Amino acid sequence: MNLACRSFALVVGWLTGWSGLAATAQNLATASEAVLVAVAQEARAGQDASRVPRAAADIPDLRDLTVPGAEGPSGVRPRSERRDSDVGVPIEDRWRIGFPEWNRYEKGSLLNPYRLNVLKGDYPIIGQHTFLVLTFESFTFVDGRRTPLPQDINARRPGAAEFFGRGGQFLNQQNFIASVELFHGDTAFKPPDWRIKFTPVFNLNYLAARENGIVNRDVRKGTTRFDTHIGFQEAFAEVRLGDTTKLFPFLRGKGSRAGHSPFFDSTSLRVGIQPFNSDFRGLIFDDFNLGARLFGNFRDNKWQFNAAFFYMLEKDTNSGINTFDQRNQRVWIANLYRQDFIKPGYTMQLSVHYNDDQPSIKFDQNRFLVRPVQVGPVTPHSVKAGYIGWTGNGHFRRINVNHAFYQALGRDSLQPIAGRPTRINAQLAALELSYDRDWQRFQVSGFFSSGDSNPTDRVARGFDSILDKQFFAGGENSFWNSQEIRLTRAGVALVTQESLIPNLRSSKLQGQANFVNPGIIVANVGYEANVTPKLKFLANLNYLRFHHTESLQLLTFQRQIRNNIGIDYGAGVVYRPLLSENMIVKSGFSVMHPLDGFKDIFTSNCSGLNCGAQSRFLFSLYAKAIFTF
Repeated sequence: MNLACRSFALVVGWLTGWSGLAATAQNLATASEAVLVAVAQEARAGQDASRVPRAAADIPDLRDLTVPGAEGPSGVRPRSERRDSDVGVPIEDRWRIGFPEWNRYEKGSLLNPYRLNVLKGDYPIIGQHTFLVLTFESFTFVDGRRTPLPQDINARRPGAAEFFGRGGQFLNQQNFIASVELFHGDTAFKPPDWRIKFTPVFNLNYLAARENGIVNRDVRKGTTRFDTHIGFQEAFAEVRLGDTTKLFPFLRGKGSRAGHSPFFDSTSLRVGIQPFNSDFRGLIFDDFNLGARLFGNFRDNKWQFNAAFFYMLEKDTNSGINTFDQRNQRVWIANLYRQDFIKPGYTMQLSVHYNDDQPSIKFDQNRFLVRPVQVGPVTPHSVKAGYIGWTGNGHFRRINVNHAFYQALGRDSLQPIAGRPTRINAQLAALELSYDRDWQRFQVSGFFSSGDSNPTDRVARGFDSILDKQFFAGGENSFWNSQEIRLTRAGVALVTQESLIPNLRSSKLQGQANFVNPGIIVANVGYEANVTPKLKFLANLNYLRFHHTESLQLLTFQRQIRNNIGIDYGAGVVYRPLLSENMIVKSGFSVMHPLDGFKDIFTSNCSGLNCGAQSRFLFSLYAKAIFTF
């Protein structure tokens, strides 16, 4: 019966009741009742027909339909065969329910990471909640550069008598990374119940220099070095302890009842070799190392917390990958994040770090002494330093903001430059402001780390981090940030790779923190542009200046070193040909023009034949290729 007929009969009956036409209304009402009776009989007949058992051939087997991607074999054993039923067909494996034939639902391949794949965690391999994720990555890095290098008494060129040698170098790093992750739980909304992950790395590296004594302390090793190393960057187990509101009742948020959170506020524990970045820009600690980490969120995920302890492993000298040897250094870190602090879109972080680096003696693989540093008494000493920090990242209206402030306090049992025990009192501050306009970003930033104006007193005022990886003021497109510049034959580096701080360490990965250093002031302007969805362009310009140069004067036996370091600029491109992170190609250059202070350190104070090279502009040309399956 047509729905329009039913509606018409009822409406007409209602209207005639108001018109006072009783007889007509009665007749129409009777007709309406007849219509409704017919409708009810029709519905009852359809319902009875649906209960009639159909033949087995009429029931579609959903397991025979197309399952998108490469689903692999099911890990669920069917409890019964297909049977005739008015309820439906039992499908125990809810992940492998098929779809009708259509070109949208196609079978995939185990070698295709872009479609649904059982090897990428899209389908369970055991039961309904246990997944496997396999990841393979190739990382290639090539760098040609010119940095100041000293010339040994066993010079590469016969008859050469200059103190400064030829600074050209070529570096090639190749990492092959395989990651195996097994986790139990859901793939979204709720953190995994448990997780196990292993990430071995096989590294090949090659370095060519133009002077002796660079690739190895033994000048007989020549000017080239090829090395390999195998290590683990990740090897950890993780378990979800439960809802944060149940473990810590005082952290309950809105809607929590009986210790259960409707927002999956949970707490987990991870133990083993794991990655950890203690702030937004890697200013203090950013590493893969052996430790235990308690982390979670609470109050509707507006708050997140970390409590971590690391028993540091030694690093391989030439690859930077973990070894299996333990270093007598312990690091404690605790931080607290608050999302939408003050305004929506801004995240605030409070953190506490503590670095306990005990006395030790260590020669690296190239036979250079890295602990203790070859300065002053050359005696093993301990460094115990704490950091209290406030950082933030987000935006206020159209202005993007990233900032940080750290106060370092502690004690060095025998500071090598001061030659005595010292107290530590140093500061770091950073601020970046940027503005997005369509596909472009304009940014300005400033960076400050305090320097020591009196290197021989009892207070160390130069700031240093634990193990930083600072992406700030240009990052890899800044020469000062991307390169290590050795301080001639002093046995220390003026600045280490991936850091802005001139900390005068013997080695970033294997040396100890040094809090008697010149400090630095950096002023930066930058520009980013998403030229196309596949191509991104970056450029930056830095002005570099020492805060105090007295520690440099003491190390280099110079009467005066001025504060200006140089002008540092660079540019680069990021190309993603597949519009994904599976294939990334980066390339760029950076140049530094030395100013007075840098020239005072790396220019010979004389003239004439065999006096020494004059300070030249420094440069770096690099290329990276990252392929991920």
